[in-house]
Amino acid sequence: MTDHLDPLLSLKEGHWFKLICGASFQHLPAVRSLTLAYTLAGADCIDVAADPAVIAAAREALQVATKFAKDAKERGFGNTGKSPFLMVSLNDGEDPHFRKAKFDSTECPPDCHRPCERICPARAIKFSNIQEDFSGVISEKCYGCGRCIPACPYDIIYTSSYVSTPEAIAPLILSTGVDAVEIHTKVGRLTEFRRLWQAISPWTERLKLVAISCPDGEGMIDYLHALYDAIAPCNCALIWQTDGRPMSGDIGDGTTLATVKLGQKVLAAKLPGYVQLAGGTNSYTVAKLRAMGLLGNGKDTGTRGHEDGGNCSSNSLSASPRLPFSASSISGVAYGSYARVLLSPILEQLEAREVNDASVKTTVRLEEEPELLWQAVGLAHSLVSQLKSQQ
Repeated sequence: MTDHLDPLLSLKEGHWFKLICGASFQHLPAVRSLTLAYTLAGADCIDVAADPAVIAAAREALQVATKFAKDAKERGFGNTGKSPFLMVSLNDGEDPHFRKAKFDSTECPPDCHRPCERICPARAIKFSNIQEDFSGVISEKCYGCGRCIPACPYDIIYTSSYVSTPEAIAPLILSTGVDAVEIHTKVGRLTEFRRLWQAISPWTERLKLVAISCPDGEGMIDYLHALYDAIAPCNCALIWQTDGRPMSGDIGDGTTLATVKLGQKVLAAKLPGYVQLAGGTNSYTVAKLRAMGLLGNGKDTGTRGHEDGGNCSSNSLSASPRLPFSASSISGVAYGSYARVLLSPILEQLEAREVNDASVKTTVRLEEEPELLWQAVGLAHSLVSQLKSQQ
């Protein structure tokens, strides 16, 4: 594959596509398959949990994708031989993206209709059957959406949150060689953000991109300006991720409205950097952006500003405007729950083909099933192409 110029070009021209595997999603076979399918479909960035095993699974899929890039191009899919950025998500405090649902299945009444099992988009809640003697939440599949909590008629489901340890982050970045980092924060956590950034900053020159994700709230814009002051000069591409309605894109078209509205708010603030939507994004998002004239049109629409900042790193596009600059349109879209659910029929078929031999489960890899592979890439491309068709 080529170097990393293409993802930055996509960001600059307004057709950046990011796949969110999930900040707490650790189901390795699914992460691997999602990464492979969306890479071949033309994704610019793969965002995964800051877990060495998850990072390794995604990196392996990126290597496998190189073997199928030519075939993908011949089939009319979006991959042109580029390799997407590999990003890890971190948090500076409690965040819904960094939690797991839990419950004690022995507390479930026998006559319960199990609405939690039906509502879980990740198929992470299971009850024992003839084949499997397990009931409860499959931890590695749960990504913390929380939909099971209000669905439980007996109020026995709860969540367990976790926060990144700053001292563990720098070695993670250094040892795995990830391309990008996303920091999840919220208004009022400037001290915590600074502590996290201090742990990251010695290695920022190794990164090609930093993204900051923050939900809306009173004083949000002032908070984002304070965050920029805390990281300036930022010597790599900078994205403001507008997390409108977290982990809800698969619920319905209307969920995208919150992130579009938040995207407008951040654009109007003329913060230095690019603006990218997330949280409630789905097949309706690009159409809505185009109808509102908010999507990048393939030209550099950024305006200069605050020229006292740093330059792009050597890993960035030589033709990029000097950072910081303020974007005048949305530069890209990140898809999480919708992108994963879109491929769930393929992933479920793949999981059903696992081979059990002498009580040892053998995982079937997506590339070993060509029919399923290209079905998955086709589904992924149906989403990626909505952004890429404007090129």
